[in-house]
Amino acid sequence: MTLEQAIITWIHLVSAAVWVGGSLFLGVVLAPILKKMSMPLDERLQIMIKVGRRFNRIAVPSLIILIATGLYSSYPLLSNPGILLSTSYGSYLVIKILLVIALIIAFAVHVRIIRKDVEEKIMSKQMSEEQIQKLRKKIIILGEVTVVISVAILFFAAVLDAGV
Repeated sequence: MTLEQAIITWIHLVSAAVWVGGSLFLGVVLAPILKKMSMPLDERLQIMIKVGRRFNRIAVPSLIILIATGLYSSYPLLSNPGILLSTSYGSYLVIKILLVIALIIAFAVHVRIIRKDVEEKIMSKQMSEEQIQKLRKKIIILGEVTVVISVAILFFAAVLDAGV
């Protein structure tokens, strides 16, 4: 492995740590803590949205870097579809790529649901308790989907690294 490839891999791993670690923190630590707090639902949702927006400032660049470094590292295989489709390594890489596409879609839908105007409606108390509850449920489901897909991508990264 060349020094260049080692640096690319390191950048890829640091970006994965930011993306997956932050996502797990939001879903496994912050959300359960907020759920147990006695403050009103809209205030808890506001906190989650604010933390999520702040996290996205580093998460989105990390995801972009992950995709770029992943494509760069995979280019030799991606440029040879015969190997890509005829080896187990290529098959696992295709699965990983499909999971990344699913992750991008889930994340885009997640961000789209919590648009700035929706956040402003929550802040100004223009949403009913029922609307906030439905929104919260969607956010939780999409957050969980994002985390599960991210962890699955890590699994396939490990499989690829093992050379299976």
